[in-house]
Amino acid sequence: MSQKERVGRPGRRQNDDGGTPGGDGYDQARFTDGDRYEPLLSEKNSREVEVETELPGELTRDSLELPALSEPELARHYTRLSQMNYGVESGPFPLGSCTMKYNPPFTEDIAALPDAAVHPGRDEEKMQGTVGVLGRLSDYLARIGGMDAVTLQPPAGAAGEYTGVLVAQAYHEHNGEDRTEVLIPDSAHGTNFASAALAGFDVVELPSGEDGRVDIDALAEALCDDTALLMLTNPNTLGLFERDIGEISEMVHEAGGLLYYDGANLNALLGRARPGDMGFDIMHYNVHKTFATPHGGGGPGAGPVGVVEELAPFLPTPMVRETKGGPTDRGDTTGELSYELYEPEQTVGKVHGFLGNWQVLVKAAAYIARLGEDGLADASAKAVLNANYLAEQLDYEVPFGPFHHEFVASADQDAADVAKRMLDYGVHPPTTKWPEIVDEALMTEPTETENRRTLDQLATAFNAVAREDEETVEAAPKRTAARRIDQVGAARNPRLSWHSLEE
Repeated sequence: MSQKERVGRPGRRQNDDGGTPGGDGYDQARFTDGDRYEPLLSEKNSREVEVETELPGELTRDSLELPALSEPELARHYTRLSQMNYGVESGPFPLGSCTMKYNPPFTEDIAALPDAAVHPGRDEEKMQGTVGVLGRLSDYLARIGGMDAVTLQPPAGAAGEYTGVLVAQAYHEHNGEDRTEVLIPDSAHGTNFASAALAGFDVVELPSGEDGRVDIDALAEALCDDTALLMLTNPNTLGLFERDIGEISEMVHEAGGLLYYDGANLNALLGRARPGDMGFDIMHYNVHKTFATPHGGGGPGAGPVGVVEELAPFLPTPMVRETKGGPTDRGDTTGELSYELYEPEQTVGKVHGFLGNWQVLVKAAAYIARLGEDGLADASAKAVLNANYLAEQLDYEVPFGPFHHEFVASADQDAADVAKRMLDYGVHPPTTKWPEIVDEALMTEPTETENRRTLDQLATAFNAVAREDEETVEAAPKRTAARRIDQVGAARNPRLSWHSLEE
């Protein structure tokens, strides 16, 4: 494989094509000509190492080629790789609906404590600390969401959705009802449709009204004896609060259905409003969005599910509850178990191994405990303020409003091209092309972790692209590790190994 020129040390970017860097902290050019390449460790320097093993000869090699690099070379290699990527530590990451906010590293320190490294197969009485943390987290989440019981088992938000749908299905079947339809607004997350379909339901899509909210007339027409569930996000994916949520709840319940809350946008309500108080029966919590655990990215995640009392018997097993003796103030035991695991009476079964992804959950528990009630309320206040402030600064059309934690602008250019051009200004672009009810959508969520200075830098990047000619925008990006990528080809024919680069 031919080695391309490596990236040198980044420095202040030269404004060579009319672009204006966003500001201090975001004006370092990682690349100047695009399509740069950082060699693999083995390409830089390697050596043959003889191998001695008792394995059969047909399964082994006589030697291996391994990297042979000094520590500084290794450090610089991985630093350069980090400079070729963009993360929330690099700058703002305003992906609408995905809530890519900064995760404080203290939660990682807590999850890495020796006491947190508990084998999930240990006896219940020997893991009281673990079970106790899970019990307290369940209580935190129940109080935050206005729910009566919470399971921590689901390993991701989408898995939480699916679990909640299964609970609703089991509830209706227990009552002798064969309800076959799930109603979902057209602005809902795509996983809502997938979760309902995966559980065997027919999906009925509801159109949005002219104000971007649920069309009450369309809902009334769709509700029937087959309605099992209405899956709703509030505020919705346009950042709009469903002002008719009380009426919506009454309509669904009068039809015999249940109301499901997609917790993706709970970030906007913390400490100020609770889904349970709005009439929701089931909800899932995206702890990576709301409570600062890592965004899964295919790795371990968590998507707890809360329900009202009537649905608690159908939750997955095992559940955690406090025993009659209860924990002491210090959280230790008094000779008896302080917490115990139990199986709900009509449980849908297990949806994950053991007690869920424990070390993800302990990060969420630590974040909630650190912020407390006042801190959570402050987080939601800043999320709402930041979204509305940024929306007011943009030259693009921003329909609807006022907003909560996110908003959707409409580009007068191809939204995907706008996103690629924003990379040249050192900021990550928003979500594009969705929801489809806004033309050329730029779905933007600044999150509560960004300050006014950062928001102004984001606005500068947005507006600079808005003023550029179509040719410049369509040619972007120019200052990234790779130029314009064949996104369709990459999705359909991914290269999952670096060996494929040799082909």
